[in-house]
Amino acid sequence: MWRAGEEIVVGRLGGLWVDRYELSMAWVYWREGRAREPATFDYFFRTLPFGNGYAVFAGAATLVEWLESYRFDEEACGFLSRQGFPPEFLDYLRGWRFGGTVWTAREGEVVFPWEPVARVTGGLLEAQLIETLLLNVLNFQTLIATKAARCCEAAAGRFVSEFGLRRAQGLGGLWASRAAVIGGCVSTSNMAAAARYDVPSAGTMAHSFVQSYEDELTAFRKFAEVHGSNTVLLLDTYDTLRSGLPHAITVARELAARGQRLMGVRLDSGDLGALAKAVRAGLDAVGLREVKILVSNQLDERAIARLVAEGAPIDGFGVGTLLATGQPDAALDGVYKLAECGGRPRMKISEGLSKANLPGRKLVRRYEDGEGKFVGDVICLETEPVGEEVERLDEELPVPRVAGLEGESVLVPVMVNGEAVAENLVSVRAAAAYGRARREKLPVGVRRLEHAARYPVGMSAGLARLREQLVVESRGTVQ
Repeated sequence: MWRAGEEIVVGRLGGLWVDRYELSMAWVYWREGRAREPATFDYFFRTLPFGNGYAVFAGAATLVEWLESYRFDEEACGFLSRQGFPPEFLDYLRGWRFGGTVWTAREGEVVFPWEPVARVTGGLLEAQLIETLLLNVLNFQTLIATKAARCCEAAAGRFVSEFGLRRAQGLGGLWASRAAVIGGCVSTSNMAAAARYDVPSAGTMAHSFVQSYEDELTAFRKFAEVHGSNTVLLLDTYDTLRSGLPHAITVARELAARGQRLMGVRLDSGDLGALAKAVRAGLDAVGLREVKILVSNQLDERAIARLVAEGAPIDGFGVGTLLATGQPDAALDGVYKLAECGGRPRMKISEGLSKANLPGRKLVRRYEDGEGKFVGDVICLETEPVGEEVERLDEELPVPRVAGLEGESVLVPVMVNGEAVAENLVSVRAAAAYGRARREKLPVGVRRLEHAARYPVGMSAGLARLREQLVVESRGTVQ
């Protein structure tokens, strides 16, 4: 279950996990007496990463943990004083605690462009002040969870483990492992993440272990003496088929004589598909059909899909660098925009949709057909009953057909008046299971790795009218 506690780094840096412009604005809001003016901000993204048909939302529990412990301590205030912030404002920050209300999608949920994936309501100062923190957490974890889901989709039922800590962006490796499991990975090599989030750990051996012994067979035997039936042997230090495989077979037989069995072998170089076929044939020929074959080495969803397509007898994939760093996109373009302030809807007017936002306090309603498959989402005003009339959100997006269907809310409260809503903040394992179930409900075309179909997302008639009204009003203010 989810539990509160300070994340690494935030306890040390506290309120300084913020961009300066947010503190600059907060200073003005405080000075003008607007700190408690009611405001609502939306978090959403405009473009799906990796050319995917959906994104997998992650990071809600991490965000709530940070918000609960977010403080401006004496060290932080001392630094801000040296940066030119006045003593009276710093006194305010010393006593400040986040007391707002946060709604997000459930972790593991499939989400789409332009939809409010998170909504923050509170005083103008506090809602603005947490912008960088929220974006930092949700953009990265959603990106990595989506990448992991693509790798798992490509694996077609074979297991995927996350091996990316050694090349992750510093402490971001902790979040990368967390998000990867939410996206579908069954385990991580990252022991800090395994302990922190109560997820399975996985790891075999490095080439250096084999090289440290005088010969490969001795290295394999010593490893098996310690690890028994959990032994996975790395075959390609010297020669996969002429050395690694026969030595693994020898150790497997020795394990069997002790009432144990070899769990698996790993391939980390060469033509992985061809080698997997040869290794499988060699193992099967001596009755070792239960020994699993794991492969690694610069894998991503496309490499995995190629190996599956060529019929490589691979049981699992260890995916590292390209997963933990979110390549090739490296960042999700999520933004945080003011939707309501002082009881009035707000909207950034732009020449094109790419820089605009949707006004008012909103929800997202999702609809299923009679077979339990998602047919589309509708973005609507919070108090608006959604009827059969759904407006087009974007010229490139199909309009969802929801007449006669019952919708469910995608957003749930995860924090109310500064207090966590524990029942909506589940464990990483529970979020992973939820995500798998939700992806199964997507149309097949939306789940394609290449040339994914566009998922239907529209807006309610009331939201469309409000948006048009604000556009018209803005024209009258521009002379």
